[in-house]
Amino acid sequence: MPPTTGTPRENGYSFPPEWHRHAGTWISWPRPEGISFPDRYHESIEDVIQAVATIARFEPVHLNVPNGNYERIVRGMLIDRGVPRHRLRFHHIASNECWTRDHGPAFVLRERRGHIDAAVVDWAFNAWGDKYPPYDADDAVPQAVARELGLPLFAADIVMEGGAVDFNGAGTVLTTTACLLNPNRNRGLPRADVERHLRDYYGQGHVVWLGDGIAGDDTDGHVDDLARFVDSRTIVIGIEQDPSDANFHVLRDNRRRLDRARDQDGRPFTIVELPMPRPVSYKGQRLPATYMNFYFVNRALLVPVFGQRARDAKALATLQRVVRKRRVVGVDCRALIWGLGAIHCLTQQQPFGI
Repeated sequence: MPPTTGTPRENGYSFPPEWHRHAGTWISWPRPEGISFPDRYHESIEDVIQAVATIARFEPVHLNVPNGNYERIVRGMLIDRGVPRHRLRFHHIASNECWTRDHGPAFVLRERRGHIDAAVVDWAFNAWGDKYPPYDADDAVPQAVARELGLPLFAADIVMEGGAVDFNGAGTVLTTTACLLNPNRNRGLPRADVERHLRDYYGQGHVVWLGDGIAGDDTDGHVDDLARFVDSRTIVIGIEQDPSDANFHVLRDNRRRLDRARDQDGRPFTIVELPMPRPVSYKGQRLPATYMNFYFVNRALLVPVFGQRARDAKALATLQRVVRKRRVVGVDCRALIWGLGAIHCLTQQQPFGI
C-alpha cells in the first residue's frame, strides 16, 4: 500500500498507550546467524520461548519468520513447550534481528463515527546509530506488516526506535536527549524538529525529556530502560542505591528531571521508584539489566527478572501496588539480556481494533 499523504496527526491518528487493549503482540524471531546472542543463542532462545509462552496466556502472538521452513521449526518448538496452537500467528517477514520494539510497526488509531481506523507509521531504522549493519530487512518490517494487514502507511523521514519513547495516553510522550538528539540518528536534527516529528507522527501534544541512559545500554539511552508510564499520571523510575555504581548519578539526575516535569495539562506526575537489579555482566561486559523494561499485555504486566530473589520480589511487589487491576508476572530475562534487551525490547503491541 503506498504511503498516506499528510501526517497521522493531520489525519486524526494517535499512538495509544501500551495498556490499551491489545489484539496481539508482534515478535521477530531471532536467527541463529544474527548478531544479538553471540555464543549464547541456544540459551537466549529459551528466554524467547518462555516470553512467547507467557504472552500467549493473555493474547495472540504474531511471529515474523523468513519462510515456511522457519515457521515449521518455530511452531514445533513452541507447541512442544505448551504454547497453544490457536494463539500463534506466523508471517513470512524477514528481519535481521529480533528487537521488534525498535524496528517493528508503530500502530496508530483514530475513531470516526464510532468506528476505529488503524494505520502504520514507518519510521526509518538504522540499527541504533549504524552500530550493527546490515539492517535493511529490519527497516522494511513496518512496510511488510502494513501490506499483510492491509493498513495505510505513513512514512516518517527520520530515524526513530520504539524503545526511545513512552506514552501516557493523554498526549504526552516521554523520551531522552541522549538518544533522540544523538547525531548518529538524524545528524544532529534540532530538538524542535524532533519534537515536531513526535507530535506529528505519534499524534501527541507534549514532550517530556530525560537525560542519559543506563550503563550497558547500546541504544544511547532508551527511555524503556529508565522510566515508564503505568497510567496517564504515574511514572515509575529505576533508582540505584549504591553511590559507586555507574547508574547512581544518571538515575538521580533523571529523577530530578521528572520532579520538574509537567504533563500535557501542566500538572506534576506521581513518581514511583523501583530498585535496580544488581549489576549483570557477561564476559566482563555490563548488561542493561533493569526492571523498567516491562511490557503490558491484556490483564497483566510482564516484568523482566534476573534471578535476584530479593530485588526481583521488591520490584514485582512495587509494580503490583501501582498496577492493581493487572496481574504482575515475572519473566526470566537472564539469557535474553545478553542481547542487550529484555521483554519490552522484544515485543511490539498491536492495539485492539485492527
